[in-house]
Amino acid sequence: MRVIAGIYKGRRLKTLEGSSVRPTSDRLRETLFNILMPRIEGARFADICAGSGAIGIEALSRGAGHVTFIESSLKAARIISENLRNFGISWEDYKVINRDVFRALKNFASEKTQFDIIYFDPPYDSDIYTPVMWQIANNNLLAEDGVLIVEHRRQTPLLPNYDQLRPYRQTTQGESLLTFFGVETVTPDSEPSSKMESKMENETGSDEENRAQ
Repeated sequence: MRVIAGIYKGRRLKTLEGSSVRPTSDRLRETLFNILMPRIEGARFADICAGSGAIGIEALSRGAGHVTFIESSLKAARIISENLRNFGISWEDYKVINRDVFRALKNFASEKTQFDIIYFDPPYDSDIYTPVMWQIANNNLLAEDGVLIVEHRRQTPLLPNYDQLRPYRQTTQGESLLTFFGVETVTPDSEPSSKMESKMENETGSDEENRAQ
């Protein structure tokens, strides 16, 4: 696996091995970052269930300001750290957290941390999708103008919303589905704000993309 674009383009990433490992495909990564391109520069990025760190490192390569990698597996966290060191990425530009995702998010909530972009990609058969999404929503971990992307199996739909987090876009490839969530605020007259529409207008996608209903 290699970095697709940016200052580390073409650099090889060390990855985890084993039949249970499911890294995001190069094609899906490229589609993801084509959509995120208008907002990646300087972004505070969180890579949740980061695996080998391919998504977060791609974000750094393309200009993200800081990436937080959250990974519960010690073996995977060590590979993330090794990849970052091999690329010569400054320790000031990232943080690797080898901790259970719920404890990590709880700590962010206590510090009132927010992210501009959150990428959440647990194992497809995991049962943490819903509780993690609610934890992100209830603790306002996504910035008001931010985007949360969830990678999941097409046959495993997510909830229509998680409080103020609402889907506004979907992109598919094979059995994989990326669902994009934004923060929907309500104006004094109880009308949803136009920020969700702005996200749709400002982000470009591929022919495989579908708008979320």
